[in-house]
Formats: sequence, structure tokens, C-alpha cells
Amino acid sequence: MKAKKLLSAALAVGMTVSLAACGGGTEDSAKDGAKDSGSGDGKTIVFSTNVVGGKADALEAACKAFEEETGNVVDFQAPGSDYEELMKTKMASNQLPDLFTTHGWSVARYSDYLMPVNDQEWAADIDDQIKGVITNADGDMFVLPVDIDIAGLICNMDVLKDAEVDVDAIKTWDDFAAACDKVAAKGKNPIHMGGKDSWPIGQFFDWAAPSFYVTDDANSKAEDLKGGKFDTATWESVAGLLDGWVKAGYLNEDCLTADYNSDIESLASGNTAFCFYGNSAIMDAKGVNPDANLGMIPVPSASAGDEPSLIAGEDIAVGVWKDTEVKEEAVELLNYLAKPDVMKTIAEAAGSKAGLKTAEAEIGDIGEYLKKYETVETYPYFDREYLPSGMWDVMCTTGADILSQKDGAVISAAKVMEQNFNDKYMP
Repeated sequence: MKAKKLLSAALAVGMTVSLAACGGGTEDSAKDGAKDSGSGDGKTIVFSTNVVGGKADALEAACKAFEEETGNVVDFQAPGSDYEELMKTKMASNQLPDLFTTHGWSVARYSDYLMPVNDQEWAADIDDQIKGVITNADGDMFVLPVDIDIAGLICNMDVLKDAEVDVDAIKTWDDFAAACDKVAAKGKNPIHMGGKDSWPIGQFFDWAAPSFYVTDDANSKAEDLKGGKFDTATWESVAGLLDGWVKAGYLNEDCLTADYNSDIESLASGNTAFCFYGNSAIMDAKGVNPDANLGMIPVPSASAGDEPSLIAGEDIAVGVWKDTEVKEEAVELLNYLAKPDVMKTIAEAAGSKAGLKTAEAEIGDIGEYLKKYETVETYPYFDREYLPSGMWDVMCTTGADILSQKDGAVISAAKVMEQNFNDKYMP
């Protein structure tokens, strides 16, 4: 069955807590969780995360506050785009960080390496909207969901207003293209994509692919994907969507050399209409320009017979390595992140609803948009739910070929995806 849920926007005003930033370690730091910190009886806890920008800053600040409260030392590591490959290497040697974020894979990829958290006091307060996503077939959960990631397309509302785009009329990708034409006619970037970082390219496919494979009940191929059958022709349509946008001039000319920060700068400054990111990017853009009028819209459908949708899944989800030598201290840090005021602050930095019912994040205009779209159906991130592990990099690489307009890139992308799907699929 397709995983469908209705978005519930139970967002309210909470208490704000200010946490001072701390200096983080690097991915090359020596891993020795049991070593003394050099001050009192505190231990060093290695905490590695995939998140970047304001979310990483908020996590790092929480770690500093934890250090001051407990006397332990947190070696905070945020390697950015290198995170996934580094974690694969660490899994192969079974030498993982004491705590780490699971970037959407707490069950499928990391559950064998993580300590179950069902017995933690806060487990009973996990929001129902995320609980099913982080629970395995045996009912075990392995992470603290600091927030809940609910995403559509983020956009600069002033750019769209100036181009006389009615955002409520964007129902299909054809409608989206018509909006891009209006934006381009005003001399602005319809879409900004930071292809240098690679992962923003993968974001496009995670956003667009469900509308071709999953969301349309009449033409859904979700069960085929889960059963090991990859429809190559449909992927040509997904890849062709991006290819058509490049040819139409909808993307920034430097899409292969621009990075995430470039996307945020362009969106915040009013030079770009749309970006394929979650709501945390809105928070980052607000940091660049607090006066920017930013919002979100649901992901358009691929056909007129379908409806727009939203994406839901893990964002900042933190687990404890089951073989850590500092289990007591690592669990203590995990429980610290579960404190309502701490979780609230991090969730607000992410622009997301908090993952526990005990914490209420105040996220301003984003909350209004979540409320506006509370009846829009949500679907899991495409690669996490419908593709075998290891396909993310394939989407990014083949997408880069499309951005560079290599001959036959669309057909090649579909064939490469099919081959990798068949090679990696495990019943």
C-alpha cells in the first residue's frame, strides 16, 4: 500500500530559549568516545550530523549548552555533502559516532547500528505524524525525532506577485512551467539550483518523482517499485522534466557551479522564485534577509487527474550507536535534546514542527502555510521509500549530466537508474 497521511498543523507559540554557539570538530577528529575530556570526570561524545546551515548551528549550540550543564565534551561534526559516504565507511568498519543523525534512514539503513529508544521516557510523546516513519516492523524505534520534515516547493512570494503568478493555480507541472515563463519574463530566475553541492540535484528528483510514480492513484507504480520493478520510461519523463527546464532557461546559468548558499542568497534577495528545499531553507534565507517574503506551495502533479502533494519524513532524527563506549553520556545528550525548550529551539531553526507532543515550535509564516495545506496528502521521500539503498548518489550524478546538457542524458539517466535499481534491489 502507498504510505499516505494527512498533514496536521498543530503548531502553537512556545517558550524561546537562547543557546550560545560552540566550536565543532571535524570529520577527521580521532574517535575515542571513552577518553577523558580533560576537565573533571566528563567524557568526550562524538556527534555527527548531515544537517547544514541554521539547523546545524542550532544543534551545535545545544551541544555547547549540554557541555556547560554536564561537564561532558561534545565533538560536533557536520561534514555536509560528504556525510553519507563517510557514514558508509564507518558502517563498514563498525566504528560509528556515538550519536548521529540518520537523514531519513533510521529504519532501513541504520537500525542494525542503533540502540532502540522505546524505553526512553519521551518515546510515548513522539508525534503520531512521524511515529510510523521511524518504527520498524517489530515496533522498535531507534531515533529521537527532533522535528518533522514536511516539505513542498519554497518560493519568494514577492517575485511571484511581481510576475502576476497565482500560486493557488499551480496544480500541475505544466502550470508550474507557465509560472516560470512569467518569472523569466520579468528577468528573474524561475528556479535556482546549486548543483556544485550535488545533493540539491537529488532534491529535485525526490520532489518530482512521486508525482510520476506514486501520487496518481490511477497510474501508480509504487507497488511495482516495492516489488522490484523499475519503469524506465517513467523515469525518462521525470528526467525529461528537468531537461526541459534547462532548455527553457528556467534554471540559473551557473547551476553546475552554484552551491546551496548561492540558492539561499538568490532566494532571499528576490532574484529567484522557486527552490527545491524544505522549510529549513526558508529559515536560512530569513537569516540573509529578514524582510524576505517567503513561503511554500505543494509539489505539483504530473497529470491533471492527480492533485498536488507534500513530502513528509525524518529531518533531524538522532540515534545512539549501540556499541558506543560512552552509552550513559550519549543517552544523556539524547535526552537533553528531547527537553521541550531545547527541541523547540532546534525545530524553530529548522522551520519545522517539533517531533514530540511536549514541544511546540513557533515558526511564524511557515506555520501559516502548513495550516493552509493541512488537508494536502503527504508522501515519503521517494528514494527512502521506493528505491534501494544507494540510489541517491545515482540520482545526483545522472542529474548533473542533464544540467550539463550531455547528449542523450535523459535516456542515459533512465537506463543507469534501471541498472542500479536492479543491482541494488533486495526483496
